[in-house]
Amino acid sequence: MKMPAAAPTAEFTDLTRAELERALADLDVERYRARQLYQWVYGRGVDAFDSMTDLSIDLRQRLTAHFRITTPAIVSRDISTDGTQKFLFALGDGTRVESVFIPDTPSQTFCVSTQAGCAMGCAFCLTATMGLVRNLTPGEIVGQVRVLAREVDLAGKPFNIVMMGMGEPLHNYDHTMASLAILCDRHGLAVPARRITLSTVGLVPAIERLANEAIVPNLAVSLHAASEDLRARLVPIAKKYSITEIINACRHFPLKHRDRITFEYVLLAGVNDSPAEARKLAKVLRGVKAKVNLIPLNPAAGIPFERPSDNTINEFAAILAEHRVTVLVRKSRGRDIRAACGQLAVEGRKKTAAQRLADAISS
Repeated sequence: MKMPAAAPTAEFTDLTRAELERALADLDVERYRARQLYQWVYGRGVDAFDSMTDLSIDLRQRLTAHFRITTPAIVSRDISTDGTQKFLFALGDGTRVESVFIPDTPSQTFCVSTQAGCAMGCAFCLTATMGLVRNLTPGEIVGQVRVLAREVDLAGKPFNIVMMGMGEPLHNYDHTMASLAILCDRHGLAVPARRITLSTVGLVPAIERLANEAIVPNLAVSLHAASEDLRARLVPIAKKYSITEIINACRHFPLKHRDRITFEYVLLAGVNDSPAEARKLAKVLRGVKAKVNLIPLNPAAGIPFERPSDNTINEFAAILAEHRVTVLVRKSRGRDIRAACGQLAVEGRKKTAAQRLADAISS
């Protein structure tokens, strides 16, 4: 009786091109084939070796026997009145994550997740209520981009990527860096590093490590407060890495002549939105090549904060501008489909989310 063929053992989409070249060499396949395979999968969106018509039948069979190509599956797709689209993806093991397409920003932008859930516990973020389910693999991070580009007809066209979805990218450091290598590879999606922004809550050793990588994306730091005690209430990791340490790491981060580090600041009514806090923030950022994105809170059930009034938001921005801080008030996109900043979450993963949120606020 003929035995069934063994399942493929290696996930193609987790491999950088250099890793793929080494894997092919182990199979006695020419290294240059890695360029062809990248062009098929990332350039043309093909996810079956049998469809790669410029490869011999024998080679296609060998690749099929050794590698699998896994693509995130769309579970649901919601479209906002402002054109923003939110995608719920199922990964290979059933884990679910969300990604967002934000059109006309003025560029087309994909907001992708690097983790399912998040361990950082920020008190105003709905993703934090999930806790950390698991890290995403490089292929799962890039897979979101592959599917988004296909679904919104941007394959082969310019777009921006922000790693600002679910999770802390630098908490999943190695997989995030591998995903950048795949995204930027000139034989694949060929996304320039200048079109990618990585958002971090401020993991100082990882910021310092990122500064020395071959591929360095734009950096956005989620600050949210200008005093240590207030930040520690809002962002639990602040108890480990101080504002001073974060700013020092940012001072040494490599920037081109006209580039700036973005500091994200979620405005919470009656908490961090006073004129005094604005002046403190301007002082903290003095001498840093910085721009501030003010993000009025996007309220959600289970988040015990409110959005400030427009007058409060405008006054906060005006004070920063008076102190010569470049400032932008971010327009909320996709709030009606819960796709705005801080609103991404997959329900039903953790039973103790409310307790963890309360602990983060009170500690």
